[in-house]
Amino acid sequence: MHSATLLPNGKVLIAGGVGNSGYLVSAVLYDPATNTWSATGSLATARNFHTATLLPNGKVLVAGGYNDSFLASAELYDPATETWSAPGGLATARIYHSATLLPNGQVLIVGEATATALWPVPNFTTRPPPAGRPPAV
Repeated sequence: MHSATLLPNGKVLIAGGVGNSGYLVSAVLYDPATNTWSATGSLATARNFHTATLLPNGKVLVAGGYNDSFLASAELYDPATETWSAPGGLATARIYHSATLLPNGQVLIVGEATATALWPVPNFTTRPPPAGRPPAV
């Protein structure tokens, strides 16, 4: 499954997913004002079932996912340059996880109710689950 992220300029970034030829590195922009699609920079790593989070600075953090193996990598999309960079990675590979922007600008990444990771930090870190965490489902 690809991700779709509404950017501050009103365009929507569609990244990754799976197609007829397998897992995708492609990313495209949809402009609802003109009903047009345009290519943008490609991901470095093909990924499916990842998360995409709009950051306060307008960049998009794409983390984790799957492409025949579980991914711990992350990528950062800059709409101003339409390029991707590698900000570091998760300490634990993630699929079917969630990512939530916190009020302090960090992104909380949670998967399998076993650990959390916070971004931005120098190289992603994994922290033990908090006491009293909900049971795994």
